[in-house]
Amino acid sequence: MKTLLQNRQATFAHACLCAALLSTTASADDFKSEIVGDIGLGAYYTGNIIRGNHNQTSVLPYVDFNYGRMFARVDTFGIKALPLGYGHVELVGRFSQDGFDTSDPALAGLTKRDNSLPLGIGTLQVTPIGGFLINAFHDANSSRGNIFEVIYGGRLELPRTKLYPMLGVEYRSKEYVNYFYGISPQEAANSSYAAYQADGATNSLIALIVDIELTDEYHLHLYARRKWLGDAIRQSPLVDKNYLDTGYVAVSYRFK
Repeated sequence: MKTLLQNRQATFAHACLCAALLSTTASADDFKSEIVGDIGLGAYYTGNIIRGNHNQTSVLPYVDFNYGRMFARVDTFGIKALPLGYGHVELVGRFSQDGFDTSDPALAGLTKRDNSLPLGIGTLQVTPIGGFLINAFHDANSSRGNIFEVIYGGRLELPRTKLYPMLGVEYRSKEYVNYFYGISPQEAANSSYAAYQADGATNSLIALIVDIELTDEYHLHLYARRKWLGDAIRQSPLVDKNYLDTGYVAVSYRFK
């Protein structure tokens, strides 16, 4: 089993390296050396699914722009590589806050879970029928697990307002799920929870982005998402919900 996991990690690392090498083949003339997109400030909300923990709110920068080969999409950052279809092969990383503290009495005896550090490859395909976002991540931090996601986004236009409804599915590997939601025999001995060995989990999601044009330069962004959790996560003794809600409100300046 250990050898198989090492082989998976090696394959994933090779894929990331290939994407990095491919980025050098794209012509500099294909990319603008100026910011195009939105930079601003947002208030972010993340619901809690762990017993004893609270919902999180934070004020952070809001970014959704391109600069040359580099791009930022709220919590995902990367480099555009070789052109592919309606987009590019991309080398991507994601800012994640999925770790949690176990200092609450309800989680006594359990060890702290560190935030993941998802790194990988992906593509954003903006087609005539909508946008398709496909990413494959490997957690370079503690879990050493993988995440695969496919998300479709449509577009509806109203006066001074654009709506982007989204549907998606996400798979989190056994290693990833077990690190965050599993309970080891040692933790079971030190806590009030029974040992739990998690498997991989498939989560589905629905979301909506609203982009409101306040002026030619300033925009208001609203986002709401519900993710329904897979069986391996829902059945964990640490989890007390069947879904995870996230959202944000942001104001940005649009560079054109």
